[in-house]
Amino acid sequence: MTDTSSPTSPTTPTTPAPPSGEQHRLEHGDYRAVVTEAGAGLRVLEHRGRPLVDGYAEDEQASGGRGQVLMPWPNRIRDGRYTFDGDDQQLPLTEVARGHASHGLVRWASWTVRERAADAVTLGCRVPSQPGYPWVLDLEVTWALTDDGLHVTQRATNRSGRPAPYACGAHPYLVVGDGPVDGWELSLPAATRATTDERLIPVGREPVTGTAYDFTTARAVGDVELNDAFTDLGRRDDDTVEVVVRDPATGRGTVMWGGPAVRWFQLYTADDRPATARRSLACEPMTANANAFATGEDLLVLAPAGEPGDTASVTWGLRAVDEPA
Repeated sequence: MTDTSSPTSPTTPTTPAPPSGEQHRLEHGDYRAVVTEAGAGLRVLEHRGRPLVDGYAEDEQASGGRGQVLMPWPNRIRDGRYTFDGDDQQLPLTEVARGHASHGLVRWASWTVRERAADAVTLGCRVPSQPGYPWVLDLEVTWALTDDGLHVTQRATNRSGRPAPYACGAHPYLVVGDGPVDGWELSLPAATRATTDERLIPVGREPVTGTAYDFTTARAVGDVELNDAFTDLGRRDDDTVEVVVRDPATGRGTVMWGGPAVRWFQLYTADDRPATARRSLACEPMTANANAFATGEDLLVLAPAGEPGDTASVTWGLRAVDEPA
């Protein structure tokens, strides 16, 4: 007798999967997080029940890059075109309105569990050779909760027999209350802002001193519209850099720190997205600015597989600050 039953048979019960796939729930002390199978993204981060990021519901799809990791490049590549090692490449255009290849290749990929604990998860994904990126990469992201908040490690290993271009970033939206961001204080120890053209591609740099973009001393965001990348970062003794968002009315704050490989931060108030405009502040740690594949600026080059330098590791994290108002 032939068995004609199947998992999709009307007689077989099924449970709808969340749009972002499997939900990896982490807890440690006062911190709680939810990391998703789709894109290895951060959907929830809370401290004592207070949201530190503006995430999304389990029955929703991530929007606006919300909580996603950006690999093997962050931000935009102009027209999806670049030349590397003498070969011209053309990537699919994923930011159709502006005509660019945006935010890498793995935001919607299914990532599998490599290691799992109650307070940490490591997810992995292989990027196969494809049009516009003819290299094979093994990617891993570790999300770990500690007494000091969330620690993130993004790793990439070249599995190809020739050097590969690489950069990475992430796209959390920080919150310290219900918003809008106008009344929040921002501390951003960056001396330089990248200037851009009408398609948001970098065309130069300018010092922030004397401009509306100078947050080297903490002050209110006010009515400044941000969709800008900042560099020349002031670092602490441990070679990390910290960006702080704080609500002066409550004393509550959210801190993002970037490790030594983080050379840029993109700040974004989402004014071009009416549904979520100025509700939160995207703070994106990046190893390179937009269009780095084309310009080579701060681009990481992974050595061929098996050679020294075939792996890059980038760290960053988030933690809560609760001070008397």
